[in-house]
Amino acid sequence: MTQLTDLTLTEALHQLDAREISSVELTQAHLAQIERLDPQVRAFLTVTAELALKQAEAADALRAKGETRPLLGIPLAIKDVITTKDVETTAGSKILKGYVPIFNATVIERLLEAGMVLLGKLNMDEFAMGSSTENSGYFNTRNPWDLERVPGGSSGGSGAAVAARMAMGSLGTDTGGSIRLPGAFCGLAAVKPSYGRVSRYGLIAYGSSLDQAGPLARTVEDAARILQVIAGPDPLDSTTLPAPVPNYVAALEGGVKGLRIGLPREYFGEGLEPDVENAVMEAVAFLQSMGAQVVDVNLPHTKYGLATYYIIATSEASANLARFDGVRFGLRVDKGDLLETYKATRSAGFGDEVKRRIMLGTYALSAGYYDAWYGKAQAVRTLIKRDYEQAFQEVDVLCAPITPTTAFKFGDHTADPLAMYLADVMTITANLAGICGLSVPCGFDQQGLPIGLQILGPSLAEDRIMRVAHTYEQAHDWHTRRPALVTA
Repeated sequence: MTQLTDLTLTEALHQLDAREISSVELTQAHLAQIERLDPQVRAFLTVTAELALKQAEAADALRAKGETRPLLGIPLAIKDVITTKDVETTAGSKILKGYVPIFNATVIERLLEAGMVLLGKLNMDEFAMGSSTENSGYFNTRNPWDLERVPGGSSGGSGAAVAARMAMGSLGTDTGGSIRLPGAFCGLAAVKPSYGRVSRYGLIAYGSSLDQAGPLARTVEDAARILQVIAGPDPLDSTTLPAPVPNYVAALEGGVKGLRIGLPREYFGEGLEPDVENAVMEAVAFLQSMGAQVVDVNLPHTKYGLATYYIIATSEASANLARFDGVRFGLRVDKGDLLETYKATRSAGFGDEVKRRIMLGTYALSAGYYDAWYGKAQAVRTLIKRDYEQAFQEVDVLCAPITPTTAFKFGDHTADPLAMYLADVMTITANLAGICGLSVPCGFDQQGLPIGLQILGPSLAEDRIMRVAHTYEQAHDWHTRRPALVTA
């Protein structure tokens, strides 16, 4: 008999609707899985077991009355950078330890209205600053495929929880690859929506012009169901786009015949592991065999992406994190004098990586350097965006690796921040341009670690990139494989 935690979100919905299982049973199974595996994986910062069972009971009662909702009774978990009313939200930082919001983020409101059962809040790099979840203010999250390796970041807890079958899906956030990277490292379907497709209201900001919330799930269809619920304009967020939301699940069908797929040469260079390159190229060859046309494209300003991103992102972080000063909320280290209180609070509350990025951003925004650094970075950002616009006049989607390597071991990059930043080199330009992208499993390396295929599309083309990913996924079994930890 199939374990309840082995069901995909879509399979669980069908069984719930057929009254073959109950939401309480499904939730209890996932809570038991959390109890069994999370002491090793450490994906959760907070487990809301009592709340989850209460919500599951309510979901079963609604279904008994004949009510249906898109995610009724489905247990999900949420990255701890997204505010949840009456549930501690720390953004992975000690400076917010004990902070309990009095409101829900818009994405949480929409998930609750859709019938979500909230299992808890997930570990992350502090304030979403990192690529490995080694920058959490609390502890490292481990990759379920190999506990000695990172799950990716900053949404590492979001990836690990789903890969370990401790949640049927999760929300992460992506500022420079932080949904797609854990998706690749943990073997999941993970979607970074276009900027403005999903409300940022209630998302604790890192880089306001870059951040986007999105789903991580076991299959593309599962991710599409979650995105369907959270997408759309929000009067509480003026940056959301006033565009209708298509039926993402229906759009999965149709195949790729006649589709033009671009291969950006800049993503296939030095440093790319052979296993990763081979898996990605085999995936592209399969799509070509299904009727897609493959075209080489150039994105000439990609080489400036890393420098541009880390100037813009740190500058925005410097401004956004100024509010954490020990006066209004969160940690307060009282030194009597106001300035000394500011300094002591921020010194004790922020980790090294957050301090590093605040200092970089403050420097880039300072008098005498603003035009030379921040202003120049914004100009290059425009060029990067134009590269994508020109490419999408020639092709419908782009295919590339997510990251040059598979999941690396703990400590491999912590002594060298630049080496850690390079993990984002293939994902950050999509955030700078505001386009959509996703990761879908496309194989395993010789060590048995997942490899992700990155599919990028123009702004608001989530339905298109998910159709390509679904076409590939359904012809392969990568998404059905489970970590040995789960089967033990």
